[in-house]
Amino acid sequence: MTNISGKENEYEFVKYLNGKKISELNPMFRGFIDKLFPNETKNSTIKCWKNHYKEKADIFIKINGSMKGISIKKGIKNSVHVERISDFIHFLIENKVDREVVLEYLKYQYADGSTNGKGNKRISAEEYKKENQHNIDKINHAFRNEKLLKSATTRFITKGKNSNYYISAIIYGEVNDFVWATREEIEKIMLSKKDIYSSAVHFGAMTCQPKNRCLNYNPLYEKDRYCVQIKWYNIFDDIIEYMNKTVDKEFRKQEV
Repeated sequence: MTNISGKENEYEFVKYLNGKKISELNPMFRGFIDKLFPNETKNSTIKCWKNHYKEKADIFIKINGSMKGISIKKGIKNSVHVERISDFIHFLIENKVDREVVLEYLKYQYADGSTNGKGNKRISAEEYKKENQHNIDKINHAFRNEKLLKSATTRFITKGKNSNYYISAIIYGEVNDFVWATREEIEKIMLSKKDIYSSAVHFGAMTCQPKNRCLNYNPLYEKDRYCVQIKWYNIFDDIIEYMNKTVDKEFRKQEV
């Protein structure tokens, strides 16, 4: 991948799509647009623009009266969501996660012996895991609940906390080389990963962690200890795996 920033990359997608007819798209984009806009003809003209609000959709694509929001990611260790720890805990409580699990998550978040971030000794995630992996496993057992996992996918990837609409798809990559998954496929990917083992706290394929543990007490990053960050580390691999399984299923159906 090139060294362009995420925002520059989003503008590249806008530049490629805006004003083109569907018939003018290369095969990669044609498959994407045909999936999202199945009722449009090849002569339909595409409008595309950057979303300047802090929402899950980075760009909008509109053809005639139909508009779709698209999230775009590139690079490695992709962060898909950040929110205050207080909002995250409220989300867990709303979704009926046991109080004991909520408290264990707070201990994991701060890793300083407290549930409020005021403990005396901060330790790294690796150190915390050595002594508390069994407690992290308890958290993950609770987080594999399908209803919670669906709610988490909506909150962290496909809709967000405050938006009134869902994204229609996520793209990973750049204009000349990308993969994508629809909103429905994203949820299926997360559910397919609900039973995977990880030593970190996770919702399916999404890893859950403090934005910064601030082990050196740098005042610039102190506030980040009170934010939860959700990362989807393996977007590319997970989408490709899902695509391959889907193709394999379709192939087997044809064989029968």
